[in-house]
Amino acid sequence: MSDAAAPKKKESFFSGVKKEFKKIVWPDKVTLMKESAAVVVVSVILGAIIALVDAAIKFGLDKILTL
Repeated sequence: MSDAAAPKKKESFFSGVKKEFKKIVWPDKVTLMKESAAVVVVSVILGAIIALVDAAIKFGLDKILTL
């Protein structure tokens, strides 16, 4: 029989994590700042849209319920 049929020793979890961690490509400072700013701006805009829709629904329900 050949060695190909022999079971391989299982790699430890932490050594696997260490190997994968070395594959990560970290963004540079400028890219990180631009992407962070984009996330903050989009979050604020979506929060404002949700607040406006909520206020409109509340106003509409108040008008309907006072009839």
